[in-house]
Amino acid sequence: MTTQAVSAEPHDEAPVYPSLSPSRAADFKTCPLLYRFRTIDRLPETPTPDQARGTLVHAVLERLFDLPAAGRTAEAAAGLVAPEWERMVGEVPELAELFSGDAPELISDPAVDVRRPWSVDDFLASARGLLSGYFTVEDPRRLEPAERESLISAVVDDQLLIRGYIDRLDVSPDGALRVVDYKTGGAPREAFEARALFQLKFYALVLWRTRGVVPRVLRLLYLKDQEVCDYSPDADELARFERTLVALWRAIERATEAKEFRPTPSRLCGWCAHQSVCPSFGGTPPPFPAPRPRTAQPVEVVTPGADD
Repeated sequence: MTTQAVSAEPHDEAPVYPSLSPSRAADFKTCPLLYRFRTIDRLPETPTPDQARGTLVHAVLERLFDLPAAGRTAEAAAGLVAPEWERMVGEVPELAELFSGDAPELISDPAVDVRRPWSVDDFLASARGLLSGYFTVEDPRRLEPAERESLISAVVDDQLLIRGYIDRLDVSPDGALRVVDYKTGGAPREAFEARALFQLKFYALVLWRTRGVVPRVLRLLYLKDQEVCDYSPDADELARFERTLVALWRAIERATEAKEFRPTPSRLCGWCAHQSVCPSFGGTPPPFPAPRPRTAQPVEVVTPGADD
């Protein structure tokens, strides 16, 4: 299996490749119809407070490392929450509607033992709580990440662009790589841990193919339950994973050509935003859309230790 690097500089003859991200690949593995709804139909999804909180916490952790090492404290992180939320709402005003809709999502209120709507104060407090959990599993004052929220990409098997954003990449003095991913949900269960490791193997494959280095550690930081999960891949495993991704893409192409994406009901359906158009819940999918032209997506080629 071959891997091709594509120039980061756009030009008229740049190759055009189909692309696949970890989230879309996981969607197809979980439920082909969900992949269709999100990638082909592009049905809108209203974020939940949990999803918005995850985005907010990731943003704060990215900004935290802009501070001098000595200033990366729990108090400093807590102080970044409200300004980052204001920035997010400024960019996506619809986020403010999460707490003012006709049927806002409910949370448990231990003080009165009932479920009540989220308020903005609840939301910001819960984000601060997750950030407090971060400081129990890491001391950011002792870290100097090489890259944060970095887009990485590579072309595998001369036919498929794989790409994604890494929360954080640490590079040791000897050149060893550690990929770090922040998780704001609860402690991993078997199905969810497998999905998370799938995502990190995706990143590890791109780094191996673009930098020639297999990451020494893939690290999941579960902030809510203050747990750390480390995994160390090897080259043979990543080569097998690459073949799996190419086979997965071929399955997606066959489903697209046949216009046949079947639902796969599971306990994950409870979190799906598209039950109203899913046959498993009595719905009817929209008509299959006409193919969209592909646009060139040049791969960013990076070297070990370089900033993206």
